Formats: sequence, structure tokens, C-alpha cells
Amino acid sequence: MLSAAFTSELLKSNKYDAVYACGPTPMLAYVKQIAEKCGIQCFLSMEARMACGAGVCLGCTIETTKGMLRCCKDGPVFDSRILPFEKPSDTVAGIKVQPRRQPLSQNEEPDLSVDIKGVHFENPVIGSSGAFGFGTEYQTVFDVNRLGGIASKGLTLEPRQGNKGIRLWEFTGGLMNSIGLQNPGIEHFIKEELPQMMTLKPVTLANLSGSTMESYVEGAKLLEKTNVPIIELNISCPNVKAGGAAWGMTCAAAEQIVKAVREVTTKPLIVKLTPQSLELNDVALACIKAGADGISLCNSFQGIAIDIERGVPVFENLKAGVGGPAVKPIAVRLVYELVQAINTLPPEERVPVIAIGGIATWEDAVEFIMAGAAAIEVGTATFANPLAMVEIIDGLTAFMKRKGYHSLDEMRGIIQK
Repeated sequence: MLSAAFTSELLKSNKYDAVYACGPTPMLAYVKQIAEKCGIQCFLSMEARMACGAGVCLGCTIETTKGMLRCCKDGPVFDSRILPFEKPSDTVAGIKVQPRRQPLSQNEEPDLSVDIKGVHFENPVIGSSGAFGFGTEYQTVFDVNRLGGIASKGLTLEPRQGNKGIRLWEFTGGLMNSIGLQNPGIEHFIKEELPQMMTLKPVTLANLSGSTMESYVEGAKLLEKTNVPIIELNISCPNVKAGGAAWGMTCAAAEQIVKAVREVTTKPLIVKLTPQSLELNDVALACIKAGADGISLCNSFQGIAIDIERGVPVFENLKAGVGGPAVKPIAVRLVYELVQAINTLPPEERVPVIAIGGIATWEDAVEFIMAGAAAIEVGTATFANPLAMVEIIDGLTAFMKRKGYHSLDEMRGIIQK
């Protein structure tokens, strides 16, 4: 240990003129204390997160007795006498730092299971609609039975061929898509794809989409007659009778469509919302009032890509969905704020939130769960790394064992005030 190897007796007996040190902050604080006690000059190499390395961004400043100084330009080596090394605060943004827990025993496994409206998921990792087909397509790639759930491709009452033109466009940090809900139709799904999905261990979520209230309702009626456990109601689709605005953009439209579907099905109803709404939390609360058993957020963000060589938009529909790591911090904020809004309801009226948006690693999953999510859906990441979801499950398990979390409930929503 440092306290045994680096002592004031050592410094005095060897008559050192100066001490130079680099390393973790607690170590540097100790070195400063011993050196200054002996009256020996001490110089410490400090570290801080930086972006530019040229003194411009001011991201790497540290607190000193001479004010906020930059590690990259004013340091990184500083005279220890100007470094206060105050005790770290036990709160950040008003949230208490979590106390250290004892790791789980070697033979103890954490409980990753989640229950949503009486439906049991072995773990919180769900293959997101549109990015995982009907689950069977990936059986030759990895053991899909390890997943907690699989949300089907977006389904409409009638078969759809989808959009013309370019459908996918990569950009730094993610992927844009304009598929256009190409799917075989609900009747074909019920006869062909659903029986195959139901042979798999993960919970099946039938993602229901539509363009009119009638098509949503008729689709829900057909799914009600099946053994599919959960309906994920995608209300990000355009309402053709309202000028093409998505059903989930306003409280009135969202409540109307959810109420209509709720009346024709007894199955658990998870409503998938667009992040484009200017009244997102109110829309979610309206959905809950109308009978939603849960909310999944966020469906794709919207963006525009331009073909600079031809001087035209990339996509025929101009706008397209945006997914991938670039949207994750925004999605974490939206999920956090939605859970915060739901927590204002009486306990018996609260519903779980399934988080979607840029989840690619187990660390991403932990962030969303700590923000309050009950489960997570993984989409774009699977295209870049087909093993992403099993790696998330394994990483989440290892994290919980290391941090001493017996169940997801022990860390869910811990940053909620």
C-alpha cells in the first residue's frame, strides 16, 4: 500500500528536494499531505476530461487557490500548494452518491427478471420492432432464447410494400431509415410468423401500426384472438384523416386511439410514442388515462439527409427516422422526464416505461434503468453488432454482481429525486 511505501520518515531520511507524482486523485491527495508535512516541494500531474487539448474548450479546468486552471495549458503539472483536494461531494445534481455495496457471492446470480402487467420477462432486454424481424431470422447468429422479449416488425391490417428509393443512410453516430412499415399484414403474421415466434422463449410483443382508427381497431381485434402476450401499439404513424400528423403528437389524438384499441382488447397494451411531440409527457399521461399498461419511448427521431453531389434529399419522403448511439443522451433525458411525470400519479396508476434509443452496450442499459426504465429495447446496435443484446445481458449480470444488486428493482430509478 502507498501509505506503507511512501512515508514522511522515508522523505526525511533520504533528504529529497522535491516529489513528483501522478495517479488517481486519492493517491495524489495523500502524496500532497505527506510532502507538505515534511516541507518538501511537491508537484502533481493532474488529469481531467478534455476535448480540444489546446486550451480552448475549458473542459479540463480544475479548481485551485488561483482559480479555475486548465490542465492542458496551465498544467498538467501543478504545485501541490495550490491544489485544495477537498472531500468529494456526496451528492451530484441533488442525487446522493450510492453507498458501496458488498458484491454478490460467487455462487449468487442477480435477478434480471421483469414483470409487466402480469407478463414475466426473464430479463429486460427486448429486440426492438423493425430491427429484429420476427426473431427467427437471427437464430443462426446467436441463441435468441436468451433475450427477454422480441417486438415484431411493425404490423398493419393490410400488407405493405414500404417506401421507394433509398431506405438506409449511415451517418457518424448512427443510422437513418425510411423503410415505410413494409410487412406481410396482420392476417399473414397470425398464420405464419406468430406461431414461429411463440415457439421461442422470449416474450412476443406484436407491434401494431395503422393509418386510420378503423385499421388500428380491426388489427387489435385480430390480435386479441391470438395467444400473443402483449400488444405494442405504435402511435407514431400518420393519421391520414388529420393531415398526416402522427397519432402520438397530441394528447387528444393519442387518447382517442388508445381508448379505441383498449375497448377491443384485454391484452396488456404498451404504447410506443414518438419523441417528436411537443407535449410528450402529457401525451403519455393521456395514454395511461385511456388504458395503456405501459409506455415505450422513444420511437425514431426525425432527421433529413442531403445528397450533396446531386443537391437533393437522400430520402423520397424527405424526412427519415434517426437511431443509433447519437440519440442516446437525448433518449435518456426523455425517459427520465417521463418516469418523473408518471411518478406524480398515485402508485396504483403508474405504469412501466420501456426505454428505446441508442442502446448499444450494457452500460447504456444500466443508464436507462437507473433513469427509471423497467426494460430496454435494442434496435440499430444489432446491425453493427449482432451479438449486442447477449453482450448487454452478460454485462448487466456482471455489473449487478460486482455492485451488489440482487435485482433490477434495487437500482431502477435511483437518480429520480
